[in-house]
Amino acid sequence: MKKVSLLVVLFLALGIFLGTSRTACAQDDPPTRVARLNFIQGSVSYQPGGDDEQEWVAADRNRPLTTGDNLWSDENSRGELHIGSTAIRLGGQTGISILNLDDSTIQIQLTQGTIEVHVRRYDPDNAYEIDTPNLAFTIYAPGKYRIQTDPDGYSTMILVRDGQGQVTGSGQSYDVNPNQMYTFSGTDQLGYDVQPAGGPDPFESWSASRDLREDSSASSRYVSRDMDGYYDLDDNGDWQNDPEYGPVWIPRNVVVGWAPYQDGHWVWVAPWGWTWVDSQPWGFAPFHYGRWTQVRGGYWGWVPGPPAVRPVYAPALVGFVGGGPGSAGVSIGFGGGFAGVAWFPLGPRDVYLPAYHTSPAYVQNINITNTRVINVTQVTNVYNTYHTTTVVNNVTVNRINYTYANNAAAVTAVSRETFVGAKPVQASAVRVTPEQLQTVRVVQTAQPLTPTRASYVSATARVTPAASRPPVAFAQTRVVARIAPPAPVVRPGIAPRPAPPIISAGVAPKGGQPAARTNNAGAAVIKAAPPARPNANTNNRPPANNQPVNNQPARTQPAPTPQPAERPNNQPRPTPAPEPKPVTPERPAAVEKPAERPAPPPPAKNPPPVNPRPEERNAPPPPAKPAPPPHQPTPAEVQAQQKQQKEQQKEADKKKNEKPPKSEPQER
Repeated sequence: MKKVSLLVVLFLALGIFLGTSRTACAQDDPPTRVARLNFIQGSVSYQPGGDDEQEWVAADRNRPLTTGDNLWSDENSRGELHIGSTAIRLGGQTGISILNLDDSTIQIQLTQGTIEVHVRRYDPDNAYEIDTPNLAFTIYAPGKYRIQTDPDGYSTMILVRDGQGQVTGSGQSYDVNPNQMYTFSGTDQLGYDVQPAGGPDPFESWSASRDLREDSSASSRYVSRDMDGYYDLDDNGDWQNDPEYGPVWIPRNVVVGWAPYQDGHWVWVAPWGWTWVDSQPWGFAPFHYGRWTQVRGGYWGWVPGPPAVRPVYAPALVGFVGGGPGSAGVSIGFGGGFAGVAWFPLGPRDVYLPAYHTSPAYVQNINITNTRVINVTQVTNVYNTYHTTTVVNNVTVNRINYTYANNAAAVTAVSRETFVGAKPVQASAVRVTPEQLQTVRVVQTAQPLTPTRASYVSATARVTPAASRPPVAFAQTRVVARIAPPAPVVRPGIAPRPAPPIISAGVAPKGGQPAARTNNAGAAVIKAAPPARPNANTNNRPPANNQPVNNQPARTQPAPTPQPAERPNNQPRPTPAPEPKPVTPERPAAVEKPAERPAPPPPAKNPPPVNPRPEERNAPPPPAKPAPPPHQPTPAEVQAQQKQQKEQQKEADKKKNEKPPKSEPQER
């Protein structure tokens, strides 16, 4: 680190990136969670949202991901994405896009390839939706779900190991249940096939090993499982008990003089703004949750919040140093015309005041879920003090004291170019002396540091070769959605990335017939059986609102594994009696793909008897369905059959050796 002298007074600025008033209502609050790519094997690349010209670059495992971001796992590669406790694992030649990620919705587009989704904690107030080119899959229970779609978007396979969900598309609705594998083909009309789930393949076995790693994590005893990155702490540090703060995690193998928020870089991630991306393999949870403290011996330790609640994500829990008379924005003036930015970690008793638009309730939640030693009253007092200011020499000064504001070992400073250009901090950090920190005052500045095109991706990121990128741009891949995704993120002065063609799933309320789809003129669209490979139809309206339709199965307990059962041809499923215990739906018989013959009428979601639709009244009766697949014996049944065969063989041998033969065999 270089040592230079300050020419102007240092000022502490927690609001350095805010150019307008902080006053905001709750609907202006950003999401309280993000996604994180925490495992990379082979070639995995990403494309940040909001810029149609942004290159695909090698993925950064600690960069937060949110609505609009794209991921691609190339051939013979794998990746793992976490959204809280929910894991999404990618196989080779697989592309996903985050269509919507907020406090109530996880909506993922699968353009092609294979993913496994493991929902550990199911929140009935949240929507979990996986959208492919020919269907939308809604998850209704915790469990493991494998989804695979072919590159041409004509077919999607869904394998449910445990859990429950529903498939919708083209106005049709299907239940999916545990230990079954479903294949849905077609675009204008879905044909389907269902088979018993087979044994796990190498991809599922790898996914199971990743689950085992999380299940056995010692750190889960000290933090919430909804805090992503806790499992990375086990192999990179040790837990100690502090008499003042409780459990504290001490990192291993850090260099002498290391301080938090020193080894990494800054990027701009909307809607939070400037966001810290750490370079350490364990560097996600400790830099977006909790607080840091110096423990006995001068070591830095990370103090998490209460484990019983889901913590609110923060872009960086730091205070900034900057401002001063005559300085531009938040820059610190140095000798020789040098200008830079400086910051320090917040301590356990420091209140974090976001620089982005938030409501007072958001400020309370982001503090009380990330530290155990401050309460709502303390947060409110600091929040009110922050807005009660004094003007000194035309500079707005706030009367707030912070633990490490005057600790030279905690402060990190870099040039403005390093900060805005997403360059590595450690290589160009400037050392600040204790003498230079003696006159620090807390200020609020009016001008933010404006991001440039270089601010969205690390300066050291490697551009993905053309051969390792997706064969088709995600924006050109149609997607069937039950929830209408939000509009693409717009960056100031940059053309937004086009949204993919959204096709409405066209779902009716529970127990009703599929809703008639409409074109842009509002006329009902009556469709016949689809051709072998229909073209993508982009003239359908997206879903009317941002809520899944109210035809979810009962959530009191997962549906039991269905047994093979024969259903009469051309008859709808009977309406089950209203009981608190869910009824196991019958398994539909397998049919041929629409390429060979028209698909059979779709099995509606538990419909009551209804009159046929007008276009069906004079239609000829459909051909008889083939018999259901033969019953697959369970291991217990196979063992019983083998035992019975042995007994029969013993009786036969006994008859041959006995003279004269007896009419009835003797039991042994």
